[in-house]
Amino acid sequence: MRKLLVATTNAGKLKEISDFLSGLPVEIISLKDAGIDEDIEENGKTYEENSKAKALFYAKKSGLPAIADDGGIEMEELDGAPGVKSKRWIGKNSTDKDILGHMIEISKKLKNRKAKFKTVITLALPSAEMWSVNGEVKGIISKDPYLKLLKGYPYRSFFYLPKIKKYYHENQLTKEEEKEYNHRYKAIKKLKPILIKTLGLKDLNDK
Repeated sequence: MRKLLVATTNAGKLKEISDFLSGLPVEIISLKDAGIDEDIEENGKTYEENSKAKALFYAKKSGLPAIADDGGIEMEELDGAPGVKSKRWIGKNSTDKDILGHMIEISKKLKNRKAKFKTVITLALPSAEMWSVNGEVKGIISKDPYLKLLKGYPYRSFFYLPKIKKYYHENQLTKEEEKEYNHRYKAIKKLKPILIKTLGLKDLNDK
């Protein structure tokens, strides 16, 4: 079975990506599994720059095909902020609770509440070949956050999906809704054919 490194230190993201790739006959390897504790600074100006840099760094470091993503939340009234700075919007070492507190204040002031989550996922081989895909989901920033914090995803407590009248939170969404509205799932769906072709795989869910 082919091994695939999912290059993230975010446990929630690792689980989510692993779940979305469950139909492929690959062994998901985490950075911990690979014995890698080195980090790479995310100083790109775009999600794609960061995802490519991370995927290539860890593919070369591990000698395995690696996928990495970069994404964030973009608020229309704030001209797309925080965007690529979502994780470090209020400081490099800010915690989920710090961001939650900051967003409580931001959410009170917004007049235009339109927002979207965007992500770019890159597959890199140790040979430096790379492929990038993207996904996004649109919603609004709620004045009344769903305060059950989802570890690694503080912004989701504020992101509301008016069409289904639910927060973008795993405690609210059904499995079907999670796939239909998840920006990372939309990107993984685009990545699957590339993985199948590049790694010589067969999709076990493909009837």
